[in-house]
Order: sequence, then C-alpha cells, then structure tokens
Amino acid sequence: QVQLVESGGGLVQAGGSLRLSCAASGSIYSISGMNWYRQAPGKERELVATISTGGDTNYVDSVKGRFTISRDNAKRTVYLQMDSLKPEDTGVYYCNANVAPYSTWSYRPYWGQGTQVTVSV
Repeated sequence: QVQLVESGGGLVQAGGSLRLSCAASGSIYSISGMNWYRQAPGKERELVATISTGGDTNYVDSVKGRFTISRDNAKRTVYLQMDSLKPEDTGVYYCNANVAPYSTWSYRPYWGQGTQVTVSV
C-alpha cells in the first residue's frame, strides 16, 4: 500500500514563509514525477509546481520566483518552499506523485490527504 503524507501547512501572515513536505511510503519500486497542487475555496484544483526524477522543475506563473519545489529521492520526499506568501496563496495543498509499487510495477498517480495553508493580510 502506497501512501503520501503531507506536513508543514499552517497560518502565516502575508510576506511570510512556509515549507511543505510530502513523504511517500509503502512497497514502492519507483517514483517518477512529483507535484504540488492547490485548491482555493470555490475554485478548481490547480497545478502549482512539478519536479521530474532528474530535478527539472516547472511552476505556475503566479508562484514563479516565490515558490521552490525540490525532492530527496533517497527519502522519497518532495518539498515546497513558499516565500513571500500572499493571501491568494490560501488553500489546501495536495501532493501528487506517479508511483510504481512492487505489486504492479506500473506507474499511477497517488495523492496525499492535503494540508491547509492560510495567508492572512
């Protein structure tokens, strides 16, 4: 059974920083792309940042220059460093990863449970 567990959310004032973590556990053969999504109240879930196995990254325009995605393959963990936070960054942040468990040897997406990020004015 594969699980993704997020941590690091919370309440922060505008201009502050938070660091999210997402650790994968279980009987895992391999992990390819890892991503962070977010969903603001009343809005659809949007892709915020992606990172490949080799470390290539991409960001949605609204977070470029403020957020940094990274990963530690040995720890099976992906991070999202969020700086210069704005109230519009408020939402539930979800970790997503393409994982191949030993049971199937095939990649499929897995999701974390989400962690709340609230940025106050």
